[in-house]
Amino acid sequence: MAPSFKLTYFDVRGRGEAIRFILHQAGVEFEDNRISKDQWGTIKPTTPFGKVPILEEDGKQVTQSLAIERYLARKFKLTGKDEWEALECDVAAETLGDLHTQVVQAFFNPDASKKDELKGTIIKDQAPFYLGKFDEQVKKNGGFLVGGHLTWADLHFVATLQVSCDMLGSDIVESHANLKTHRDMVLNLPNIKAWVAKRPTTPF
Repeated sequence: MAPSFKLTYFDVRGRGEAIRFILHQAGVEFEDNRISKDQWGTIKPTTPFGKVPILEEDGKQVTQSLAIERYLARKFKLTGKDEWEALECDVAAETLGDLHTQVVQAFFNPDASKKDELKGTIIKDQAPFYLGKFDEQVKKNGGFLVGGHLTWADLHFVATLQVSCDMLGSDIVESHANLKTHRDMVLNLPNIKAWVAKRPTTPF
């Protein structure tokens, strides 16, 4: 019998969407368990480390979004053709994470004026720096991040950058032609396109 998957996360895309992308691209059915902030207080003490997302497979639970993504990517053959490509996938995801963490910190800054200042700095400085290099990487790899073919890094990248754009209130991908084409390619994968068309509408 095929494994039974359950993903528990808040009712947003956030750090759960890349996991959803991988599962949908792999054609795997799973329970998309979305919880509210009101529910979280009750659920949190029952989780492994008080964090979400949580992936449950046949009753076994694990947390940490990137670890979950890597596990699923290995399981569904999305890590590239060899260990070096698997490493390059990790590097791409971790490096994008450096930028995305800045975006999240800015978005949730309680000081409205400071929030705007931080977001402006990211849009003006950090985003062009990171995305310029990623744009070159995609061009070099024939429209993909790694190895000239689809890997979990592509799915992670598009799902995460969509969240970053929403949090910043700016399409930071638009001015990078290769990344824009890359995003369009991922979003037009049949399984991803079908998911995006039906997924719940959330702010980020």
